[in-house]
Amino acid sequence: MHTTAARAKDDVSISKGIVWLARSGYAARGVVYLIIGAFAFLAGTGGGKTVGTKGAIQQLLGQPFGEALLWIMVIGLVAYAAWRLTQAIADPEGHGTDAKGLAIRAGLVGSAIAYALLTLFTLGLLGSPIGDAGSSGGSGGQDFLSGLLGWKHSNYLVYLIALVPLGVGIAHVIKGWKAKFEKYFNASEHVMRWVRPISRAGLIARGVAFFVVAGMLFTGGARYEPTDPPGLEDALDALQTLPFGTFWLSLVGLGLVAFALYSFSEAIWRRIDVPTAFH
Repeated sequence: MHTTAARAKDDVSISKGIVWLARSGYAARGVVYLIIGAFAFLAGTGGGKTVGTKGAIQQLLGQPFGEALLWIMVIGLVAYAAWRLTQAIADPEGHGTDAKGLAIRAGLVGSAIAYALLTLFTLGLLGSPIGDAGSSGGSGGQDFLSGLLGWKHSNYLVYLIALVPLGVGIAHVIKGWKAKFEKYFNASEHVMRWVRPISRAGLIARGVAFFVVAGMLFTGGARYEPTDPPGLEDALDALQTLPFGTFWLSLVGLGLVAFALYSFSEAIWRRIDVPTAFH
């Protein structure tokens, strides 16, 4: 009896820990995109230049108490990467093992890896040996990829890589347009009345940014290498080259701010499904 009660107490503690991971992770993502969106909007109105995810982290370092802010971000980014990995492996939201489910779960793994790398970059800015090891440790992978690029048809890899942001962009637009995110929210209709349109705008704007990255890869072809594909900052800069580019950049910038607000909303109201093993 005592053992059962103790186990139940441990399960509750683990469940609370997973919920904390998820909420703090969504909040950290919101901070990153708030900075990216604000800088994109200001760049569109002639007040500066765009930044990507790494640039957003560097901007935090330049603020008062910048190092303290970055350590808080490290905790949030680690939490988000861990939560994405939990979603992918334990599948608490029931995506399943069919083709669609596996694609979603693979995307979650990709997200976990991306934010783990951003964590290592942040630790590197803080002078942590872990961050430095992460940077130098990547050289082996770079050497492997550099060798792979010696293959005479290696430029075709760029077009394969372009399918990733294309797929992510389509998923974001569909999720925003159909408001599929609503099923994960535990909030009143009064709250959803303003969360819904902001979240839709944010998801679609982020989808558009991924479309631009995919377009750059498809049209740029040989100009890009699989080891160094264009990122969010490159996509935002590319928007400025379009007709009425500053308008589109400002609009997408506002959309990314909306995505940040969507992330903050998830941190507060999202339903966090804990793996059944911890119930």
